[in-house]
Parts: sequence; C-alpha cells; structure tokens
Amino acid sequence: MTTPRRVIIGPVATWFPERELPVAGLPELAGLPAARRAHALSLGVDTVRDAAGASEVDLAEHAARAALGRAGLDAGGLDALLLVQGRVPEYLLASEATRLQHRIGAHRAFTTGVGDLGCVSVSAAFALGSALLRGDPRCRTVLVVTTARTPTRSRYRPPMTLLGDGAAAVLLTTSGDGTHELVDQTVRSDGAYADLFRIDYRDVPEREWTEECADEPTYSFRLAVESRKRFAALNAELLARNGLGQDRIAARLTQNLAAGAFAFWQEALDAEIDPVCRRNLAAYGHLGSMDVLVNLADAAASQAPGAYSLVMNSSPVAAWSTWLLRRLDDRTGGVIR
Repeated sequence: MTTPRRVIIGPVATWFPERELPVAGLPELAGLPAARRAHALSLGVDTVRDAAGASEVDLAEHAARAALGRAGLDAGGLDALLLVQGRVPEYLLASEATRLQHRIGAHRAFTTGVGDLGCVSVSAAFALGSALLRGDPRCRTVLVVTTARTPTRSRYRPPMTLLGDGAAAVLLTTSGDGTHELVDQTVRSDGAYADLFRIDYRDVPEREWTEECADEPTYSFRLAVESRKRFAALNAELLARNGLGQDRIAARLTQNLAAGAFAFWQEALDAEIDPVCRRNLAAYGHLGSMDVLVNLADAAASQAPGAYSLVMNSSPVAAWSTWLLRRLDDRTGGVIR
C-alpha cells in the first residue's frame, strides 16, 4: 500500500490596496438608522482597504505574482492554477480564471475557477488542489488564488460584518518549502440555506445592488446553532480520524466576521480563537475566503514546529470546513513528528 503524498502549504502571500478607509468615516453609515449604525461600529472593524476601480483579476494578479516570487517559481512551471471566484464576476460567460492564467503566464497549468460556497470556496479549492497533488504523479505545484472585493456600493452587510478588499495566494506542493502540512480536511454544505444571502441583479441597475439577508433571525439564531453543532461534529471526526485529542491543538483559527462572533466561538468550542483573527478583523474587515489565509500567514510566525492547528471556516450559503494543519520546521522544510 503506497503512502499518500504530503500536501505542503505556503507561505501565504497577501496583497492589499494602499487606500485605507476608517470605518467610522464611511459615508454609507451616516444614512443608516441609529441602531444599524451602532451595530456597524460595534463589529470590531477599524479600517478597510479600498480597491477602487480595480477588478478581482487585477487583485488576484498581484497576489499570484507575490506568491510565485516568494517560492522562486516561474508561472510557466505551474501544474495547476485555481482561482477562488468572487460572488460577482466582471462579465457573465467570460472566464476570470483563464484571464488570470494569461496575465501571469501560467500557460501549461490546468486552470479553473472554484466557487459557489462563499467563504468556504477556498476550502473547496484546497480539496481540489490536494486531490490533484495526491492523485496525479505529474502534478507537483498548485497555486490557489483568492480575492475580496466589495460587490456593492455598501461595505456593511447586516447583520453580519463589514467588507474589505484584498487578495491572497498560496502554493500547494508535494515537497519543498512551506509553513504547514495539510494533514486532513472536511467540507460540508446544506442547501437549505442556499439563498439566505443574495443580490437581486437581473432587473436592478448596478448602483442599486444590495446584499440582502432573506431572514435575519434564521441567520442569527437557527444557522448559528446549526454551525455550532456542525463544527463540534467536524472537529471531533477530524481529530479522531488522525488519532489526536483536543489537547494536541495549539491554535484555532477562524474567519473574521465580528468581535461578537469570536466570543460566540470561544464559548461554543470552550477554547481560545487565536488573537491574530481579531487583529486582522480590525485592520481589514471581512475578506471572504481570504480571511483564513491571512490569519494563517500571521499565525505561522508564533507556532512551534510540529504544532497542530485547526482552521475553521463557514459560509451562510451554508457550508462549513475544518483543516487540520501541522507546522513545518522552517530550517528543514520537514515535519517534526
């Protein structure tokens, strides 16, 4: 029986627009009812970055080139390129994944977009990338790129979060340098919540697009309770499958939605969420699929070689995922077991 090929992650490269907006000064908040404005200001977001007229592919190109530069790899050598798609493409029918492929020169790479699971789409990309690396002996390098760009004129997404702009990219390989080994992961979804958040766009001018929550009580209560049950089951299953107890987990990372969400998860999991999550929420707001990559990049520096971490991600569509990661030894690129 052959041993499965290891999947090495990173390091993660991030890219943010220079323009920084203080949340307290966002014009859109001034027109909100007092209770909504107070909620927006209580989310724990201090500033967000603004991509202005840049497209998601523009942002993705910056992050992709940064990741390739850190890895010392030419795009022409990539075996696969996976673009985690945004929720609002620049054009219908066109391919943003192959546009990025052309921009960076990844001409021989298997290229496709991965999306439709909201924030958990990055986990779907990791699942596909891992399958390619483990199942195809010719595939040794997979670049995963994800972007965040506010799809409407409003950055406030009630009752959830405030949105920022940016991009991140990370190389998945079977050997070589990296920050973590992807030991295992699980992704689950539930179509009962498929359109809980949506943008009605077919007969609405773009300047009037809004992100709407179809049922706020369902999001705030029913989905929250289900998510707590889902993560308890996912984490227990993942740890049991790998012969680990909760005491072996050195860090827990999650997405960045709101200060209240961190408090909820710390109580639900009876464990601390790594402080980098709060810091990145304050600095950048919610970045969709990017959140967990930005947090992983910042948490890596404080993790000891061989330490395990859980990365938990969820989406109101609804979907849930957990990664089990092991920190690599920076000196050797190997795993301390």
